[in-house]
Amino acid sequence: QRDDAKRRIVVGFNVRNSDIQTVVDNLKNAVDKEIKFEPGYYTTYGGAFKNLEDARNRLAVAVPIALLLIFMLLFFTFHSFKQAALIFTAIPLSTIGGIIALCISAGIGFIALFGVAVLNGIVLIGEFNHLKLNETKNPLEIIIRGSSSRLRPVLMTALVASLGFLPMALSHGSGAEVQKPLATVVIGGLVSATFLTLFILPVLYLLFEKRALKNQKKNT
Repeated sequence: QRDDAKRRIVVGFNVRNSDIQTVVDNLKNAVDKEIKFEPGYYTTYGGAFKNLEDARNRLAVAVPIALLLIFMLLFFTFHSFKQAALIFTAIPLSTIGGIIALCISAGIGFIALFGVAVLNGIVLIGEFNHLKLNETKNPLEIIIRGSSSRLRPVLMTALVASLGFLPMALSHGSGAEVQKPLATVVIGGLVSATFLTLFILPVLYLLFEKRALKNQKKNT
């Protein structure tokens, strides 16, 4: 075969029980070590790997845009940069449980994961603000009462999303190589995000509120 007025020899194969990136990396190392090409000969990697690179480049644009939109919506919802940043901490907390299975389909799963993690943060902070406005000004009492009253909604949100992705995580049929990483990221990320959000987010809220009270006393 010829392409661009150059002779092309194609070696094709299917990938199983591994991801494409790992296979191509191993292949590149083996080719570099064991095969010496004559001048004018070189290798390129196409097919699904080329699609993987194209998708990675698109995600490099899509993920930052998604994160920016999430932050903007949080800011417009709470009209507070501090609280928007506080809820936004749920995103790095959610990546801890999902980073292990990182690939392109997993990258798409992270976008869904960020949405659910931020939703749990909104549920908590919204309840904290309600208690602060209507019942008590004590930050410690706010987080204790708010966290206990919103424990069930947060767990239900994470559980529903996790169970929805469970069939994909256990699939072995056609398309499983795409579905399993995506589902694994969402399920693993929600486990860490839910646990850490229920503990880390209230602690950060308490620190921010204590700092705000100190500044308010100084100004007074």
